[in-house]
Amino acid sequence: MCPAERNIPDSGVARVAAVLGAFDALHAVLRVSEIARRAGLPKSTTSRLVRDLVGYGFLERDENDSALLHMGTRLFEYGELASRHRNLRAIALPYMADLREATRQTVHLAVLDGTEVVYVEILRSKDAPRMGSRVGGRLPAHAAAVGKVLLAFGDAEAVDAVCAHGLAPVGPRTITAPGLFRRELERIRGAGVAYENEETGPGVGCVATVILGADGRAVAAMSISGWSGRLNLRRVGPAVRTAGLAVSRELRGPSPSMGDS
Repeated sequence: MCPAERNIPDSGVARVAAVLGAFDALHAVLRVSEIARRAGLPKSTTSRLVRDLVGYGFLERDENDSALLHMGTRLFEYGELASRHRNLRAIALPYMADLREATRQTVHLAVLDGTEVVYVEILRSKDAPRMGSRVGGRLPAHAAAVGKVLLAFGDAEAVDAVCAHGLAPVGPRTITAPGLFRRELERIRGAGVAYENEETGPGVGCVATVILGADGRAVAAMSISGWSGRLNLRRVGPAVRTAGLAVSRELRGPSPSMGDS
């Protein structure tokens, strides 16, 4: 939907959210007129909100051109405090680094958000092909190996939501039939890993495993990605699975000793 067509609720919070939502990875620096257009708000309203947001440190003006605005350090500080994935990333990073060292391929860490996966950490290898993925980037869950493994070990309601949303083709071999997709998830639950072969793009291969939290529920997925013709997915699958199990154990924490009450 075009930003100008947004129906912004008549509330201060909604308007502030619209202003901040105008910024993204491709629009990191904007003028007030651009923010107004992308947020779908009048320029006068946007100008007033921007002034207040600058005053509180949520937006900052460019040092060389005060008409240019970007996200402020206050948002970064709050984001660090609020990040529910911070502990997950800290635990997973050493295992991701080991996988990258052993395979010389790109290693991803992702979480499920509705019908999409969001990449929360990526370790790239100089020997691996350049992937289009980025931290904070999204892909439809039904196409990506990390998404399939999260759905396989997640709630049935999440699978129903993905199927109801539609299994649109993303790559040349994306599974688009709901029945076939559900059978694929059953196979993944049995194997503990999910494979992807050109489902998110031509030539892309990936193997992913689930990470379980302290309550035994799927909280994230870890994967290795590379060119499908060069990366032997079946060979690296066990290493990915082992790393996922190790991260899951650390998230659960130490088991209580027999002397504990």
